[in-house]
Amino acid sequence: MILDTIVENKKIRLKEHKSRLPFEEVRRMAEEELKDGERPEDLFYGNLKKDGISIIGEFKKASPSLGDITEKIDLLDRIDEYNASADAISCLTEEDHFKGNTDYLKTIRERSKLPILRKDFMIDEYQFYEAKAIKADAVLLITAILDDAMLKDFYELARALKLDVLVETHDEYEIARALKADPRIIGVNNRNLKDFSIDLKTTGRLKKYIPEDKVFVSESGIMGDEDVKYLKETGVDAFLIGRAFMESTSPKELAARWKSL
Repeated sequence: MILDTIVENKKIRLKEHKSRLPFEEVRRMAEEELKDGERPEDLFYGNLKKDGISIIGEFKKASPSLGDITEKIDLLDRIDEYNASADAISCLTEEDHFKGNTDYLKTIRERSKLPILRKDFMIDEYQFYEAKAIKADAVLLITAILDDAMLKDFYELARALKLDVLVETHDEYEIARALKADPRIIGVNNRNLKDFSIDLKTTGRLKKYIPEDKVFVSESGIMGDEDVKYLKETGVDAFLIGRAFMESTSPKELAARWKSL
């Protein structure tokens, strides 16, 4: 399964990261960031919880299912469009399969006051301190690659670092596991991790398993007006949108239209 390959590649990358910037140093940087207190706490959660549909605009250059994504505007222009229309920004920092890196997130941080989600395959505590050090506001935890103990420990570490957490699930079983960590934000990825097919009805089917007090995010496959209308009817709180915005000449106009539907 591609997910297993991504995780194995991430372990190799982590060794490289740690050799360049040792754990003790990245933890010191994270702790300095905590003391600084420049970023409002819980900003990501607050922007998703507010009334109406919230949109997380994603920046990514590639994905295993799509290959390279055609870009029609550059990073800085795209971030300006997200600043004018989105409620948060998701930035891929996984290098091998999504062509991301932490430098993209740093650039976005310099350009935007919106909360930023570090979207990566988080499997080591080093990555959480690194996320804080580069001024991310939130991190992604993928239930499918973590056991229950890791999920709970990583969630608690992120919150201790004043990072919000989007816990991603794919089915009923993963939702039940995720809820053991008592997260405030739960996402359902509409993409099947075995064959990478997309079915938006996954969100509709799983909505009933999400407690009403949780912020519910639908991820992947949101490409057109009918997709947005359907997902709004299911009662989600937020969309995470990548490809549609990355291939649009005007994410700002697209986001405005989808919010108004």
